[in-house]
Amino acid sequence: MTPNPSLVLNKINDISFEKYDAPEITEPNDVIVEVKKTGICGSDIHYYTHGAIGGFILKSPMVLGHESSGIVSAVGKGVTSLKVGDKVAIEPGVPSRHSDAYKGGHYNLCPHMVFAATPNSEDGGVNPPGTLCKYYKSPEDFLVKLPDHVSLELGALVEPLTVGVHAAKLGSIKFGDVVVVFGAGPVGLLAAAVATKFGATKVMVVDVFESKLEMAKQIGVATHTFNPKSGSNKDLVAAFDNTEPSVVMECSGAEPCIKSAVDILRVGGRYIQIGNSAKPVSFPMTEFATKELTLFGSFRYGFNDYKTSVAILDENYRNGKENAAIDFESLITHRFKFDDAIDAYDLVKGGNGCVKCIISGPE
Repeated sequence: MTPNPSLVLNKINDISFEKYDAPEITEPNDVIVEVKKTGICGSDIHYYTHGAIGGFILKSPMVLGHESSGIVSAVGKGVTSLKVGDKVAIEPGVPSRHSDAYKGGHYNLCPHMVFAATPNSEDGGVNPPGTLCKYYKSPEDFLVKLPDHVSLELGALVEPLTVGVHAAKLGSIKFGDVVVVFGAGPVGLLAAAVATKFGATKVMVVDVFESKLEMAKQIGVATHTFNPKSGSNKDLVAAFDNTEPSVVMECSGAEPCIKSAVDILRVGGRYIQIGNSAKPVSFPMTEFATKELTLFGSFRYGFNDYKTSVAILDENYRNGKENAAIDFESLITHRFKFDDAIDAYDLVKGGNGCVKCIISGPE
């Protein structure tokens, strides 16, 4: 068997390097990807520090990672859209092909979803393997080929970018919308990028950290920024050219931001909840109802969302980095070799000014 070096979360605050057997092709549409770049997600850190996210509870060792890109190293006999050597972004969640959610066009809501580096149900069974390994197996239709001018590092950003794409599609963001994004973490910044690419004429990013707000402007995802420490919701609207937004993308999960979002939205506006809260929050129901706002809950991503993200990167970099409207690459603030992956997790866990940390695959 071919060895498959992997980064494994054994239990809370316990990560180790292990060598498993590499996956093999067993179905005609199977593809083996040699993983080259993997981003660290906030959910990884939740499992690392708390061992659980809601009902997803770590009860046995689990290979980490789900934001990955790589190079195709082997294909099944039925694969037609990919060949050995192709660069791909890996969509990490595969639904049951027999579920009502899948058949109904909402496979991200499939109760039998097998999602990389996400613990199985509470029975404590074997966890789906993550992508922080040398070789990863995926069905052909959950891989998206990367254009030549989209790097493997950018390919590792496709997963969090697609969270923003799915939310923007749900909220029908279009040309002429004015959008406020709460939370300037990686998902918030990428959601702002998607709003821009979908045609929003003005995008404000809101956060309490000035360094994040500065990055939002520097990389080209925000026309306006606002720090809640500097004033009230009225001040926020004033800073947005006295414009009440038509859409809010809430990426923080923080109760004060949720309340502010409802307060600033124009009558008939759309509210998209992307961020998760650690505990239940109170909600300004009366104001929400009297404004006739529309609420969208957004969970992961669905059909064609990954392809849309790759198309965004394709269009953005088609004429070279120097002509790119959005500097996605500047979101990658830290890079680590696979052998230093535990240090990378500890860095992100410590919150030391890291926006997006990328780990290279094993040599």
